Amino acid sequence: MNNITCECGHVNPEGTVLCESCGKPIENNQHIDGNNDNGLLNMRYDGSARRSQTYNRTSIDKIWNFFSSVKVGVWLIVITVIASAVGTIFPQEMYIPPNIDAATHYADQYGLAGQIYYQLGFHNLFSSWWYMLLLAMIGISIVIASIDRFIPLYKTLKTQKPRRHDLFMKKQRIFGETESSSVNLEQVKTNLKKSRFKVTEQDGHILAEKNRFARWGPYVNHIGLIIFLLGTLLRFIPALYVDDFVWVREGETAVINGTEGQYYIKNKEFILETYDEDDERFQEALQNNGSPVPKTYQTNAVIYERADPIVVGGDPELEKIKEDQLKVNHPLKFGSFALYQASYQLNEFKEMTFKIHDKNNEDSSYGQFTIDLSEPKSEYKLESGYRVVLDSYFPEYELKDGAPVSVSRYPKNPAFVFKVFPPGESEPEISFAGIGANVDATGENDYKVGLVDFDVRDVTGLTVRKDYTLPFIALGGAIFMIGVIQGMYWNHRRIWIKPKENGAWIAGHTNKNWFALRREIDKVIVDTGIEPPKDQQEMES
Repeated sequence: MNNITCECGHVNPEGTVLCESCGKPIENNQHIDGNNDNGLLNMRYDGSARRSQTYNRTSIDKIWNFFSSVKVGVWLIVITVIASAVGTIFPQEMYIPPNIDAATHYADQYGLAGQIYYQLGFHNLFSSWWYMLLLAMIGISIVIASIDRFIPLYKTLKTQKPRRHDLFMKKQRIFGETESSSVNLEQVKTNLKKSRFKVTEQDGHILAEKNRFARWGPYVNHIGLIIFLLGTLLRFIPALYVDDFVWVREGETAVINGTEGQYYIKNKEFILETYDEDDERFQEALQNNGSPVPKTYQTNAVIYERADPIVVGGDPELEKIKEDQLKVNHPLKFGSFALYQASYQLNEFKEMTFKIHDKNNEDSSYGQFTIDLSEPKSEYKLESGYRVVLDSYFPEYELKDGAPVSVSRYPKNPAFVFKVFPPGESEPEISFAGIGANVDATGENDYKVGLVDFDVRDVTGLTVRKDYTLPFIALGGAIFMIGVIQGMYWNHRRIWIKPKENGAWIAGHTNKNWFALRREIDKVIVDTGIEPPKDQQEMES
């Protein structure tokens, strides 16, 4: 490191633009802050030696310089914001039915736009490697930019002396010269203290300063942003954050997703209330809507905790820990988790009963069998000797390219392919049966499988949430706002007064609100014999 010794005797680090002690412009370094012989001094960082502006030789220097750039940081934030906005156009993969292939879902639901959305990886954006990389790069940029600027500026402001070089004084935006033998510096100091300036004196030279803490506002912002980013990144740790979803049918006890098998929920009853169509207050709106509008819906639930170790294939030993009602905006909390009423499905098929009859006589019957749609059996044996093998089951079937497929695992529109074995026969007849469908697959069947009856039930959809990251995010947001207030509502103001043989020079600087600084200077020079300084930038313009 090539240190620079100023004529005042202060040793400055390499890359210093203005002497840390007296403020004299360092020759050959003025290009760093864009200073020139005829212009005013760039006081943004008080001419401190910043690493990013000094070294550019090694790969580490280049990486440091890249991330310390404000432009780079702003572009990283802009790219992240745009990507986040695009990621909300269509639902993320975690919110589509779990048994659906995402590769076909987006194309089927949203056409070409959905396919492009999937191909570009926006369907799983917020946990994708490149989105995480963007967040990490923003964090690195904030840390490096802060260190690159804060430490040199802090050292410079701490080292500054009241005695300032003539060139430093002359090239301040607020500068004035007074030639008079009646300058009263003692009165100046008194006025400065009345205006709550911190006054420092060195051999008759005066430095008055107030609100230096306002200069640290942007860096407090950065600390808040870093904590905020850490909070968002912690959401990818399952022990700290869970955001899952579970469907539970009436009467069903199901494991709660995201709890690693520790908690179960039983849906005792699902209740849906709609607005009364006969109520005059809502009639017009309901008629415009064309269908009933939910007023409220709730789940009467029981929460269980598993009391025994998890054994694959074994039935859990459950211990009841809570029973409550789940409503919108009224979550059910247990342990470190909370369940939120988020969705529902009405009239989902529960059971379907079929009978075997002659192809040309629906009144005939060779026996009935009932399929539990939650746990369909592979084979049903009838008392009449007939045997029915369930060859294929489509919970929500659709025809695609002439073949039946299921678009979800939920029995919203179930259909089946049956193999019917008459007594003593080894070759089955194949039938396709569903709601409104009864197809003889070969056209040579003697029997048909006809729907006799069905039972339905409601299904509740619950969001599972555990969040230990909110304190970090809230703390980051609070610190960020403190930095905004700190930097926005206070100004760092400095006034230098340099005694001369026949009078005094006065100069002033602030990081913003120059009008207020000039007004304050006018106030402190009252009855001191010092003439009001001029705004040299206004004079140039």
